[in-house]
Amino acid sequence: MPTIHYILQDGSTRSVQAKPGASVMETAIRHNIRGIDAECGGSCSCATCHVYVAEDFLGKLPAPDEMEDELLDATASERAPNSRLSCQITVTAELDGLTVRVPETHV
Repeated sequence: MPTIHYILQDGSTRSVQAKPGASVMETAIRHNIRGIDAECGGSCSCATCHVYVAEDFLGKLPAPDEMEDELLDATASERAPNSRLSCQITVTAELDGLTVRVPETHV
């Protein structure tokens, strides 16, 4: 199974095994990753699963669709070029080792 590294708000890292086909958000919730709230349950309507994706993985992800792009403009933490909603990132074998950083706040 692929491993995802979550850099938490306190700077520590939690590495967890992810089920292929699950989203990065679902994996975070399943492993109680603090800072990924996912209030909408993964329906791409709240932006409380905003993360910053490590630069070396950006090219392995599809571009955000229009809905995700709009939500990223309204995140509580500053939008960056590597901002993504973790509910929109599907775990694949190619993403083994993916590192995402949890923003300071989602509120």
